Amino acid sequence: MGNHHVLNHEGVDISQNDTWLALSTNELPDGIALSHISLLELLQKQEKLEVLLPLSDLLDSAGKLAGGLLEQVSDLVTQHASRVGVWVTANSDTDLLIGLSEFLLQQDLIVIHVPAFTDGRGFSYAQTLRQIGYKGEIRIAGQFGRDQIAYLLRTGVDSFVLNEHDMQSISDINQAFSALSSSYDGRNAAALPMFSGS
Repeated sequence: MGNHHVLNHEGVDISQNDTWLALSTNELPDGIALSHISLLELLQKQEKLEVLLPLSDLLDSAGKLAGGLLEQVSDLVTQHASRVGVWVTANSDTDLLIGLSEFLLQQDLIVIHVPAFTDGRGFSYAQTLRQIGYKGEIRIAGQFGRDQIAYLLRTGVDSFVLNEHDMQSISDINQAFSALSSSYDGRNAAALPMFSGS
């Protein structure tokens, strides 16, 4: 899975305490979780683990939760996990999330993978999840920029997966997490709306 670190909303490296495992698939992007596990390995474990499932693999061609065998596999994973989350790649319409709100609200962690630096849908995904009432942890992974961290925090992201290269400049990372916390015109910038009509 490469050499990655998980940082919380304050920019503190929580990698040592992160126990989430991504279920291995052919399309598993690098950085979804610090480690991964195959379905067979999971089913052979005596202890229950924290497992991330690919949301796309749980859906039918219409974007709805699939029944049948996929539902049975999902139920089997849930029985062998202490906590379950999903990862989604930010390359589809946010309406998909709204249509799956009941399912998503039950997840302990939702990882949003940003496939390209220029893809801003991660912002929309995080904001939509908070708007539908999701209270769990939202984590962002993939190709996002350090300069986007402060804005992602304002949309509801709780944690970030950064690769070793991004972690080389700790001062830049610290600055990214505190960029909007300074005051602006006598007001706390973090409390201001992201976009204003004035």
